[in-house]
Amino acid sequence: MEETNKKKSLVKSGFILSGLTFLSRIMGLVREMTKASFLGTSMYADAFTTSFMIPNLLRRLFAENSISVAFIPTFKSYLAKGDSKENKKETQEFLSATFTLISFAVTCAVLIGIAITPLLSMLFCKKPLDTSAADYAQQLDLWNLKRSEITILTRIMFPYLLVISIAAFFQGILNGCRIFAPSGFTPVLFNTIVIAATYILAPHTSNPARAMSIGVVCGGCIQALFQWPFIHKTGWKICFTSFKKTFSNPGTKKVLSLIGPTIIGMAAYQLNDLVSTALANRAGEGIAASLQYSLRLQELILGIFAVSIGTVILPDMSGLAQEKKWDEFNKMLTQAIKIITMITIPVTFYSLVSGRELISLLYQNKRFDEESVALTLGEFRFHIAGLFFIAVNRIISPAFYAQGNTKLPTMAGILSFAANIVFALALVFPMSGNGIALALSLSSMVNTIFLFVFMKKLNTIEIKTVLKDAIIYIVKILIFSVIAALPCYFLRPVLLNLFAGHTRLISQGMPVLLMALIFAVIGIGELVISKDEIVKSILKKIKK
Repeated sequence: MEETNKKKSLVKSGFILSGLTFLSRIMGLVREMTKASFLGTSMYADAFTTSFMIPNLLRRLFAENSISVAFIPTFKSYLAKGDSKENKKETQEFLSATFTLISFAVTCAVLIGIAITPLLSMLFCKKPLDTSAADYAQQLDLWNLKRSEITILTRIMFPYLLVISIAAFFQGILNGCRIFAPSGFTPVLFNTIVIAATYILAPHTSNPARAMSIGVVCGGCIQALFQWPFIHKTGWKICFTSFKKTFSNPGTKKVLSLIGPTIIGMAAYQLNDLVSTALANRAGEGIAASLQYSLRLQELILGIFAVSIGTVILPDMSGLAQEKKWDEFNKMLTQAIKIITMITIPVTFYSLVSGRELISLLYQNKRFDEESVALTLGEFRFHIAGLFFIAVNRIISPAFYAQGNTKLPTMAGILSFAANIVFALALVFPMSGNGIALALSLSSMVNTIFLFVFMKKLNTIEIKTVLKDAIIYIVKILIFSVIAALPCYFLRPVLLNLFAGHTRLISQGMPVLLMALIFAVIGIGELVISKDEIVKSILKKIKK
């Protein structure tokens, strides 16, 4: 009975966390809409995007990686020892030592980062070389202005690394105690604070990018402070200890030993971000910012479906693996791939048809003009082309994790990240920002291919059967999507003319809505007529 209640509690927590994740994606999109409203695709938008990326990169590499891979498992091992007075004392000493280590290490990183920021800004600004050009002096002034702005914004936002690392530590404690909702809600708070700060402070700063940067630091502080009362309720104290106790604590030593190997894999991913951003800044004004606008829209679309499907299907995979029911496991994996196919491929075709209206509806204003729309649209079309591969990778990778194999998907990830850098370097010059977006989609496809290749090493997965069933279904959905997209493509100019001359919400929103309805009706009709097995399966899952 107790085990059943525990499972129900975890399922409930999973759905709550999925809802909060979806809400945070929505607020993240609103944050990007705010940035578009104040900065558009200007030099200041590029400067903010680049400056925010630097501390954010370090946060993902060290803070989140350390907490999820090293701290939480170690903390849980302490909790598993029991509630005796001696065990509680050992656990408290471990928490104090870890908090001291994180605070000291990250403070040093922040101070060093602030000091070397002028050197970092050189990576993201291409100095004009043609001294004979008529506008050379103007180009040089813009280069100096961008460098200066990246330096200022990065220095403003570097302390964000410290507060968000502490927030990640707090999240680790709460998650270790099976408390998920407060940490899941903090990204919503963060985005809300950034949006509010931009509107409130923009009239009082040199430019809106600085107002937004101040909002980032304030948002990080709120993320940490919001979790404090919930930690207090668990009974654990957040306090410093001596450096001697910090570095001699066995738990802290274990955390440090676990962090090392995982940083290598994570570093490849973060290096990928760094190279892409540097190339985007050198490709021209507005490229870095427009890529971020495009990615945010793609992530929202991905988040709506990937999170929901993961919540419903992937826990079943782990259970089947533990029970060694491999026939059912293979069927579940094939079904999961088909569900992702049935959703992402139609969404991709619909987005290709209505991409301009989606971007105009969400972002367009005085600062984000037609040129900005065109810039973002080109990149979005190449980003959305990789939606299926990104989503299916999130289904296939857990098939490895469910069997305790983390090495093979990590290798596939590193190979795809390397491919992304190669593709980006090759495509950025002939295709500018579109090339960087295409590189991401191609590298996601490379990741999918390697995951299927590595599946052969798992004797538990019938790779030929899974691939055969998946490919047949993919071809079917591709044909259905083309059929559903054609009426939308031909009706699009008619709908745009019909609602032209009204506010953006009407002139762009109504065509987007009506095309979505037409696409959905045709698509659902095709699935019903063909008696699609996945539709029947999804209905059973929802009822269950």
